[in-house]
Amino acid sequence: MKKWIAFGAAAAIALARIGAPVAIAAPTGGYAVFTQCPINAAKVNGCLYAPVEGGYITLGKTVVPIAKTLVLQAGLLREEQEFLKYLVGALDDETLTKVSLPLPGGLFGLPLYAVTELAAPAGSISLNTGLGSGNILLTLPIKVRLVNHLLGAECTIGTNAHPIELNLTSGTSGGLTGNHGTESIIAEGGIDVVRSVVLVESGFAVPGANGCGSAFVDEAVDAKVGIPSNSNRIVFDSKIELANSELVEEHVG
Repeated sequence: MKKWIAFGAAAAIALARIGAPVAIAAPTGGYAVFTQCPINAAKVNGCLYAPVEGGYITLGKTVVPIAKTLVLQAGLLREEQEFLKYLVGALDDETLTKVSLPLPGGLFGLPLYAVTELAAPAGSISLNTGLGSGNILLTLPIKVRLVNHLLGAECTIGTNAHPIELNLTSGTSGGLTGNHGTESIIAEGGIDVVRSVVLVESGFAVPGANGCGSAFVDEAVDAKVGIPSNSNRIVFDSKIELANSELVEEHVG
């Protein structure tokens, strides 16, 4: 599949210097989705906005539907390798927005919620803008925070030191098949949009829970969710929008 967007034309960024002040005004029009893109950060020459609007994630024996939109938003560094880009964190530090998703059945008779969080600096996330069939499109280290009135505040599956490592593809992974999506250009050619993207991975590892209050509670969470497990699956129904950071800056007003 052809490269989504040519960032090479943006070799010089007028305000891309260390310590540059963040613009108070936000981008307008179709560029408004890139409000959190760090357009003034050094070496940033692209912006990413990727809402995940559906799908699911399995954690052991528990299937968690993605019933609320979570968003991956960031700047993209100038290419060191063809097609491969690393991310620079969103201005509001919500590079991956925190969305609370209910786990079926609850825990200890109370509702139980999962909040997916980025478990490593944004620079550890890579995006393959070439999108050939079978390529790893997105690497994403996450942890899942479990929220329940009886659980500790740091009850997580995966940690910053040992995250859940996702390697998402739009091709095939195990019994799952993704979708490259349909590409179009909007905003007078300035924004590349790929709709109906399906990113998948089958068979990634999920560790047991920790920090839930005590070893007994950790074990109760593990038994409820069915973890540790090496047979987990994820499906992200997404849209991906990409723009040159210079164009985003031109539409700030």
